[in-house]
Amino acid sequence: MAVDRGSGFEAVFLDPVGQSVQQRWADAALTVGFEELPPVSAFPVIPGRRWGPGLWWSATTGRHVAAGSNAMRTQLMVLDRDPDVTGFAGRPVRVLWREERGRVRSWVPQLFARYRDGTGLLADCPSHMEAGGDRAVKAAEAVSAACEEIGWAYRRLAPLDDVLAANLKWLAGYRHPRNAGRPGLTPAVVEAFARPRPLIEGVEAAGDPIEVLPVVFHALWHGRVTAAMETPLHERVLVGPAGWSGPGPGTTGGAR
Repeated sequence: MAVDRGSGFEAVFLDPVGQSVQQRWADAALTVGFEELPPVSAFPVIPGRRWGPGLWWSATTGRHVAAGSNAMRTQLMVLDRDPDVTGFAGRPVRVLWREERGRVRSWVPQLFARYRDGTGLLADCPSHMEAGGDRAVKAAEAVSAACEEIGWAYRRLAPLDDVLAANLKWLAGYRHPRNAGRPGLTPAVVEAFARPRPLIEGVEAAGDPIEVLPVVFHALWHGRVTAAMETPLHERVLVGPAGWSGPGPGTTGGAR
């Protein structure tokens, strides 16, 4: 596919009252808060799939984000833990362009994320990297070019490893502030893991496991303490302070 760069890219989105707006892409990217916008078009409901469109509650913003698939929900979990991300939206913009032969094409990326430095990410979240076929590949080339023009990025986000996805899903259940516990408990948890130690040992050092465990999982979600996410979480997994890189290859959770 050859994009007619001379014709420029355009953006279609919904204004605050739900009216469709079409604007030059570079202007919209500079002035529009895409992270605040509703989907420009609804996520499709595909018969036979076990997981359809829904909402993800973001710990970053305290608001819900439209999610169109389980794969997208998983990628939202990753971005919601990224301290450099400040906002999200599901399908907030349609990017239009013209091929060299004059035919108008368009694509609605599944996800927009805003970074702390003001730049943005447009992304799709395929269930496998071949999903969408040739049309998705050609659209990715065009949207990548549109993002490159304004200093943004476009990515097709690869599915997560099953263990990492399962760990993030577990921790996500504790992302809400209510799991920070009573005053003083989070600092006690951070202090308990000031040096790497098995999870259960740090939990018991901080107090009653029934009370402390949710606080530890909340702290792990927010990066106040860390653990290797590539191995299954269990009571002997090593947990350390923020910024700790985790155990080396072959290290077991039983090490002290």
